[in-house]
Amino acid sequence: MDEKLEPIYQAVLDGDMPAAQESVQTAINSEFPAAEILNSALIPAMGEVGRLFEDGEYFVPEMLIAARAMKAGLEIIKPLLIDSGVEPIGTFAVGTVSGDLHDIGKNLVAMMMEGAGFEIVDLGTDVGSEDFVAAAQNGANVIGLSALLTTTMSNMGGVIDAIEKAGLRDQVKIIVGGAPITDGYAAQIGADGYAPDASQAVTLAKLLIE
Repeated sequence: MDEKLEPIYQAVLDGDMPAAQESVQTAINSEFPAAEILNSALIPAMGEVGRLFEDGEYFVPEMLIAARAMKAGLEIIKPLLIDSGVEPIGTFAVGTVSGDLHDIGKNLVAMMMEGAGFEIVDLGTDVGSEDFVAAAQNGANVIGLSALLTTTMSNMGGVIDAIEKAGLRDQVKIIVGGAPITDGYAAQIGADGYAPDASQAVTLAKLLIE
């Protein structure tokens, strides 16, 4: 990694939002291409955050502040990425299913996915099947369904059924997550996979669209 990109990488690892913004701007002023800033600093930093989380060295708070620092840096280069024609690796639509208002896990997954190079469509909380269907119609190739309550997890199956009835199931991968969800439940409702945390959701999504 170029030494002028190392401060970006470190700022994300430290969860230092002002430092991330400043170091990204410094790299731009030094005429680093936006794609290089993304692919050589921001994405690798979030990959390392995911590894540290899986190794038990980082916890959810550390992941959140790192993801916010990454997002702050990404916002600066996003117009430049668009201008230079850099394409996201995929479009990830995410929402908490109908009846469920919990959003911390969903927000963290969305930020980690953005840090991995996905375009994000955040549908919010208490999302009905029709909104997930619309996301698939509008080009999302991965959809994430989140639920924190045993009383709302059954609505995940309804979303998958709705996407299937709309004739869109073969063009979208569906992953599920949340405290009460298991691999077995994901298989039971016909999801493409289950991720127990945000880091593994990124790994799974990238694997599914390869």
